Amino acid sequence: MKVLVATEKPFATVAVTKIREIVEKGGYSLTLLEKYKTPEEFCSAVADADALIVRSDIVDAAVIASAKRLKIVVRAGAGYDNLDLNACTGSNVVAMNTPGQNSNAVAELAFGMMLYTARGGFDGETGSELLGKTLGLHAFGNVGKCMARIAAGFGMKTYAFDPFVDKKIMIEAGVTPVDTIEQLYSISQYVSLHIPANDKTINSIGERLISLMPPGAVLVNTARKEVINEVEFAAVMEKRNDLKYLTDIAPDNAELFASKFAGRYFFTPKKMGAQTEEANVNAGVAAARQIVSFFATGDETFRVNKP
Repeated sequence: MKVLVATEKPFATVAVTKIREIVEKGGYSLTLLEKYKTPEEFCSAVADADALIVRSDIVDAAVIASAKRLKIVVRAGAGYDNLDLNACTGSNVVAMNTPGQNSNAVAELAFGMMLYTARGGFDGETGSELLGKTLGLHAFGNVGKCMARIAAGFGMKTYAFDPFVDKKIMIEAGVTPVDTIEQLYSISQYVSLHIPANDKTINSIGERLISLMPPGAVLVNTARKEVINEVEFAAVMEKRNDLKYLTDIAPDNAELFASKFAGRYFFTPKKMGAQTEEANVNAGVAAARQIVSFFATGDETFRVNKP
């Protein structure tokens, strides 16, 4: 059986080596499609694949339709909005992600941006410290837990809101749970977003919540740009010249930020929360192991689409 790794942005060489070792030890062959330029190349490559590993590559209905032998696709990473789950289910393809493998990398990036901004972009002028500041975690999954660990080292007071996580888990991690999302935003000098993009969260972060943030507050987004209501956010930024926005996903209205909010935002050149060698290896290795386990025992532990 053939396992295809299709990555427009390739895995690190060490990650590919380890993926190959796992796949071949399991008795399967590995094929690479790296830096491809068109969807047609992807569709052609996947035509005879039994399993597929991708990163942020789009696995849509056309890709699934081209993959007549495909039984499983694994997104090497936590988010899986690049997978057409309905198309996968309709063709009896198991879709998985690799939760937790990129979490520390994302959390470290968030803190890197926070520290960079607190110290004025390292411009030599007087900045501020993270010690004693309040951090609000909007969702407390794998990345949220890493954020809490790092925040403790900085001496921050950390709060979290997540209706899907037992408050005891937050307390054990040294985090104070809050009962409402409004409370989280109103008490947090830094709010860090870790929610997925879905029907309930898209455009959910807008004027109502952002307006609650205290003076000098900073919104940090390493999740998805779609969760931000960009029109409303820009309107609040215009009304309040004390707010700042840090993200590794530049908004669609980035030019507006450049023209009106200079010095009050930081956007990385591309989405790079998982762009570390360690995360690269962890996610790729996890994907390979999940595929081998699936074929060997039928293990569907990390399945994200309906059976």
